[in-house]
Amino acid sequence: MNEVLFRSLTPSVIGILVRRGADFAAAEDAVQDALVEAVRVWRAAPSSSSSSGGYPMRDPKGWLVTVAWRRFLDATRADTARRRREDRVDEEPAPGPAPAVDDTLQLYFLCAHPSLTPSSAVALTLRAVGGLTTRQIAQAYLVPEATMAQRISRAKRTVSGVRFDRPGDVATVLRVLYLVFNEGYSGDVDLADEAIRLTRQLAAAIDHPEVAGLLALMLLHHARRAARTASDGSLVPLAEQDRGRWDTESIAEGVEILQAALARDRLGEFQAQAAIAALHADAPTAGETDWVQIVEWYDELARLTDSPVVRLNRVVAVGEAEGPRAGLAALRALDDSSPGSSSRGNPVPRHAAVAAYLHERDGDLATAARLYAEAARKAPNLAERDHLTRQAARLNARGRR
Repeated sequence: MNEVLFRSLTPSVIGILVRRGADFAAAEDAVQDALVEAVRVWRAAPSSSSSSGGYPMRDPKGWLVTVAWRRFLDATRADTARRRREDRVDEEPAPGPAPAVDDTLQLYFLCAHPSLTPSSAVALTLRAVGGLTTRQIAQAYLVPEATMAQRISRAKRTVSGVRFDRPGDVATVLRVLYLVFNEGYSGDVDLADEAIRLTRQLAAAIDHPEVAGLLALMLLHHARRAARTASDGSLVPLAEQDRGRWDTESIAEGVEILQAALARDRLGEFQAQAAIAALHADAPTAGETDWVQIVEWYDELARLTDSPVVRLNRVVAVGEAEGPRAGLAALRALDDSSPGSSSRGNPVPRHAAVAAYLHERDGDLATAARLYAEAARKAPNLAERDHLTRQAARLNARGRR
């Protein structure tokens, strides 16, 4: 069974049910039931027709619409509080080809509605747009299935009164998709691959340079995935990665998509990030990286986002382009301009790690070791903590010689 095909049809099938009169939450539940039925039919009778509307692969979308609508009607009939809908229940459309209208884009907007928290928007997007089961999403985010089910139910209730045809915010959708991508891989679902698939689907539904920019960024980052970890699971910094393990096809596709987006002269933050990733991917070796141009792109990105994380990344680029002392000077300037910095340390994630790296390159190994240890204590995940701890231990060992 082509699971990806059926999951790719989920948003448009939900849209059809909503246009027929189902509310979003009920439509989403019905489509999930239809997906389960598709699996059952495929396994039970792959070469014959089914009592649920025929073999699904003859017309996958039409089959899902038919089965999902029947599931919705069954649920409606069973709910005594909804007897007012009996007139609509009795008007079941005849099975046949699904309508050509595609509500995929509107479903993206609905699942990334501003009233939802980021975690709820991500879960609802994976469920309603991605077609994943609650169990798969729960495993991916390492939470109990019951907890994820409650999160999704609350999200559906929150957006239940939102008009389906209301214009949405592309930027919010892109942020949700990037959150999914950054989760990487966990459980039996590769969230990075899923985010790329959903972003491709969004790019097919809307002609927007920032959608293209995000897709390019994902492809360029994902191309380095195989080289990011050693055989023992430890992190491999970009400068030390085996570039022969990078996926050149993904890089070429990402660069092509990015160039087409940039040519439209509507620069956005994801296009700028993708341009930086493309410069890294274009360098045959770490030493041949065009750091001067990367600094220029970080300047553009800082103007677009005013993000402290972007400004910190720019510090690293300055240190590479102009030397570690220039980087340390840029870091001090950043600290002076940051209202959140204090004697207790800068709150920006990975600030201590950047400071440690620049001090090491400048030859101050004792300070670098201390800062690597501090960065390890603040690391957001185990792999990064272990990497930073090893860096501190390496410098401490050199200092004792």
